[in-house]
Amino acid sequence: MSESRADFHRQHQAQAIQEAERLLARRDELQGGWLGWVAGELYRLKPAPYAAMVRRELQRLSQG
Repeated sequence: MSESRADFHRQHQAQAIQEAERLLARRDELQGGWLGWVAGELYRLKPAPYAAMVRRELQRLSQG
């Protein structure tokens, strides 16, 4: 039986937040190149649901 979406989210939430914080921490350093770098980093994350979690956390942290 495969794990549910909620289970996956619970298991990976803290890691997704840490990854988003790591990506965001490089924004000032990379400046204009940051968006391209982040896109590449997100593309490499697997599985896709985890990458989506990191993307959402990055968006949340950027706005707040």
